[in-house]
Amino acid sequence: GFDGRDAGRIEAAMKQAGVTRLDYLVVTHYHTDHVGGVPAIANRVPVGTFVDHGPTVGSAADAGYVAYLERRGKGKHLSVKPGDTLPLTGVEVTVVASAGETMHAPLAGAGAANPLCAAHQPQPEDPSENARSVGLVIKYGAFRMVDLGDLTWNKEFALACPANLLGTADLYLTSHHGNTQSGPPALVHALAPRAAIMNNGATKGGAASAWKIVHDSPGLLDFWQLHTAVQAGPAANTSADHIANVDETTAYGLKVSARNDGSFSVTNARNNVAKSYAARGQH
Repeated sequence: GFDGRDAGRIEAAMKQAGVTRLDYLVVTHYHTDHVGGVPAIANRVPVGTFVDHGPTVGSAADAGYVAYLERRGKGKHLSVKPGDTLPLTGVEVTVVASAGETMHAPLAGAGAANPLCAAHQPQPEDPSENARSVGLVIKYGAFRMVDLGDLTWNKEFALACPANLLGTADLYLTSHHGNTQSGPPALVHALAPRAAIMNNGATKGGAASAWKIVHDSPGLLDFWQLHTAVQAGPAANTSADHIANVDETTAYGLKVSARNDGSFSVTNARNNVAKSYAARGQH
């Protein structure tokens, strides 16, 4: 929708980075807000391999899923499981969750006992596509980013307890848009991200309780948001200059630039406010 707005934004970001094709396009799961734009971007730029978790647990007749399968059929397809990696040069992309399963062995340097597990409160099991999300840890040199799609509370807990299988992160993209069904403290606080981005809408995600969990994560330097979370109120929103869109009439993005020494920066396209983060252990 939106006259190709979002596919255009992706294409513009690719051009800015000097990227002319997508060797791998990862679809975390088949809800419309995650898969609905795939045909539009695949019609604009070459896509080599479509990566997903396999068959849906939702309706196989869902229009977005059907359109995705049709477009996927014109390229290569890779169904991933926990522990798989994407064969890229210069960057490590490790699948830590997929199709309702989570990895059992720790990533390199991770695996320490997690004292936060004792206070965990489980939620009801989620049978939906969210719990089947492809979750990724992306490593570029010393830089580490965690993106778990819309993975839900209990699945995320399994990645953090009794041992923290993921280790720490420089950048954390909040799970499930900052929804209360995701982001348990046992995981988020164990990741100890230096910066976090909440990919919320004005009325989608951005729950006050989820915001607080991220905000209170030890060592967090900055919290960025795509939109002002209307229902959360002023106390559960970050500072205005760290919010890309103050309402839903605009479509500004947040740009992350990472370096292989572990340093990175985040820039708000709305106001050009930028913050740089030194590599861990440096100031």
